[in-house]
Amino acid sequence: MTKLGLYLAQKSVNKSEIARKTGLSKARISELSLNPSTRLQAEELYKIALAIDVAPCDLLEALYRELKAN
Repeated sequence: MTKLGLYLAQKSVNKSEIARKTGLSKARISELSLNPSTRLQAEELYKIALAIDVAPCDLLEALYRELKAN
């Protein structure tokens, strides 16, 4: 499971509902939730955040807070 998948599980959100609200396919939502090698695009992150009523910057920080600049 990916960080996004864990985040969505903690929020108890319905992936089908996210797909409907964002226009992303259910398969894409599942791929983003389950496959760690899948890259989350900025536009997808933004749409998902809006769909689950979270500020996009909060979702970005929750998923990538461990990244550091070199």
